[in-house]
Amino acid sequence: MRLLFVADGRSPIALNWIKHWTDAGHEVHLVSTFTCQPDLPLAGLEVVSVAYSSAKPRPDPSTGSEQRPVEGSAAAAGRARGSFLWGARTLQLRVSIRRWMGPLTVSRSSRRLTGIIQRVRPDLVHAMRIPYEGMLAADAIAAMPDAPPLLVSVWGNDFTLHAPSSPPMRHYTEWTMQVADALHADCQRDIRLAKEWGFKPGLPTLVSPGNGGIRREIFHPAAEPPAAPVVLNPRGFRGYVRNDTFFKSIPIVLRERPEARFVCAAMAGEPQAQAWIKQLGVEGSVELLPPCSQAAMADVYRAAQVLVSPSTHDGTPNSLLEGMACGCFPVTGDIDSLREWITPGVNGLLVDPADPQGLAEATLRALDDPALRQGAASRNAEIIATRAEYGANMHRAEEFYYKVGGKK
Repeated sequence: MRLLFVADGRSPIALNWIKHWTDAGHEVHLVSTFTCQPDLPLAGLEVVSVAYSSAKPRPDPSTGSEQRPVEGSAAAAGRARGSFLWGARTLQLRVSIRRWMGPLTVSRSSRRLTGIIQRVRPDLVHAMRIPYEGMLAADAIAAMPDAPPLLVSVWGNDFTLHAPSSPPMRHYTEWTMQVADALHADCQRDIRLAKEWGFKPGLPTLVSPGNGGIRREIFHPAAEPPAAPVVLNPRGFRGYVRNDTFFKSIPIVLRERPEARFVCAAMAGEPQAQAWIKQLGVEGSVELLPPCSQAAMADVYRAAQVLVSPSTHDGTPNSLLEGMACGCFPVTGDIDSLREWITPGVNGLLVDPADPQGLAEATLRALDDPALRQGAASRNAEIIATRAEYGANMHRAEEFYYKVGGKK
């Protein structure tokens, strides 16, 4: 097939999905909303900015990308925390402005995308998330008299967080769903919500992890379950993950299990994390990691007994599936999408993401019950093999593409 993806070409999730199609010998074109240099054999690469994506990136305190040396004094910690709060407020203002003004840039940017689609003449256009790639592709395709089919991927927070955030976001989310010919989501919840946002009943849908799934040659259990009581938070800093709840739960756990250790992915140098650690007096029990490669992160999962993810919004987090594949016992926020993967007391536990005491009690239950962890690891291995394995999922995706693109 001749495929045209509209995606953030910097995203590991998008690139993991697109790599299947280049490896399988399809003719793949990428229109990225950000400048990128992906290591893929693409037939074409174009950059089309939308929602100010061409603006010079700034350090983002919500993602842990702002790396600073760890300072020892209380004054330094206070400066770091003050700097973080100022940066966080600035970030929130930028996010708010983008949610109001970003959709208003779609129409202008879509004219260039229309020209690219007309030149490439793909069998299928796949936009990999709704804001703003799906909005851009929908606007471009709606202007074409003989347009190729449009497949739109829904990512975890597209409907629950972004779509209701402003009238322009609401309008363009509905518009995208009305134009889409097919839908890909990583949970059944979003298939249901898509219809509430305008997706026509009866059109083709696919439920599959957003990055294609788990590569089990990388993410697999250790030969022996870890003996040390290690708790892993793999989420980094995100606006919809209650890291405040996580850090406040740590001293509660340590009162019962003082030997427990807490590992936090992609938080090295993060001022707010450092401030919480100092304020709560847990310096000797917490390790903040820098961003890791997939292979290195798999080793981190395998060394942990418990994975915690106190999120308030999510689809199916890749980190959850990766941890389950490596044998971690998951303790997650009690939200609809995660109930599709977790049966409480069987293969994980669900908690109120705003409740430190509840998170601590669930963490302690998991640490104190090896039989529960062992049973969950066995069940989760089956779930990953049947629902989340990369090769099988991408085979299903290929059949889905042929169905939507009208070729075989």
